[in-house]
Amino acid sequence: MTSDAGVLALREIFERLGLSGFLTERLVDERDQKMLTYSLPELVRTVVLLLALGYRDLDDADTLREEVAFRLAVSDRKGISPLTTPERPEGVEPPRNPKEPEHLASQPTLSRMTDMLSTKQNRDGLRGAIFECTARRFEAVRGYRQRGLTLDFDSLPVRVYGHQAESAWNGHYNDRVYHPLVATIGETGDILDVDLRRGNAHTAEGALDFILPVVERAEQRLCKKAAVRIDAGFPDEKLLGPLEERGTPYVSRVRNNSVLDKLAEPYMHRPVGRRPKEPRTWFHELLYQARDWSHPRRVVLVVLEREEELFLQRFWLITNWSRQEMDAPALLEEYRQRGKAEGHQGELMSVLAPLLSSTERPKSAYAGHRVTTECPSVDAFAVNEVRLLLNALAYNVMHTARLLTEEATGEGWGLAHFRERLLKVAARVLVHGRRAIFVISSSSAGLWQALWRQIAHLNWAAAG
Repeated sequence: MTSDAGVLALREIFERLGLSGFLTERLVDERDQKMLTYSLPELVRTVVLLLALGYRDLDDADTLREEVAFRLAVSDRKGISPLTTPERPEGVEPPRNPKEPEHLASQPTLSRMTDMLSTKQNRDGLRGAIFECTARRFEAVRGYRQRGLTLDFDSLPVRVYGHQAESAWNGHYNDRVYHPLVATIGETGDILDVDLRRGNAHTAEGALDFILPVVERAEQRLCKKAAVRIDAGFPDEKLLGPLEERGTPYVSRVRNNSVLDKLAEPYMHRPVGRRPKEPRTWFHELLYQARDWSHPRRVVLVVLEREEELFLQRFWLITNWSRQEMDAPALLEEYRQRGKAEGHQGELMSVLAPLLSSTERPKSAYAGHRVTTECPSVDAFAVNEVRLLLNALAYNVMHTARLLTEEATGEGWGLAHFRERLLKVAARVLVHGRRAIFVISSSSAGLWQALWRQIAHLNWAAAG
């Protein structure tokens, strides 16, 4: 019996997009290859699929070591061989055989794997896998680069417990957090990259080094021209200047200040006459140059009339689109689409809920004996970034399955609802001959058939 039959669909997507091969080529395995029981891609798949099914802690791997669906989904072996158990005398543990692992990797093995992935080369490999998951889905489904896409960049809080390396109290979120940057595609919700930062980092800290490479990769693989959409904490000369130099359009809110308040004052009055029933919106085009800006930029004052409110509300937008390219109402509509991207980013934080709990603990004992030589601790901050990257990869694999389901059913699916309806599916497993048959309820069978028909067309190798 299993309650996680949907993990097989995620493994199928993993393979059809060629992510296992990509990880094999990009990740450096420092272990003695003659002593291995689990390959590195197999360990990465184990963690990614555990995270996708809601198992946030690596300790869950010990509880699920004999779980039949996971054993089939994560193993490199073919057929039903992951379910076979070599015969052994009663009470005697079998020797480790690289050809016949009997269960999922244990929590210590997976923890050592995340430590090994904490090198810069391996973290870059995981970042590449996150982007490749999106790019290969685009190429397999669409077969061509789109004319344009909007890339949303934002900072998100990841709550931590205890004193994790470089975490800090953040007064804006009123909690002890990490403060990573996240890049998503506004139209589809795919994650393109994440970058872990210390908890008290300013919103715009490191934004230029994060945003420009993502834009360049997107224009190489996904679209001909990428636009950038950011929040009020990002606009400064260090970011806006380079975006303008490379001709990247952007739109962002601007934080209010005393100068902008004076500019807005003449426009904060209702016209003479009876107030209509429907709320109104007014737009005013202006030029504004902040103290650290190299030149004046186009800003749009948006004045809002809201029901049952005496005073008008306002906010500012800044952009390098000209009025001919995008007028003020269209600019506001473009910026308001940011809410959809924030919803997808919120799903990463709420549905997968990354658990970043690595701390610097020098090893004092091994195999029940005290360690006499000093063993330096791993870079806990880098290990926590590895865990965040693995969560982002799990999100993209789940999101791919969710989009295929939406295409098949013609309905929208929240990520949490998708997990409960299509991934957390109970099944009875029958092994006969060389086949493992998963028997699921009729209520789930229709959705599964629709999803598997879409997965059958997801063939990146053929598209490439």
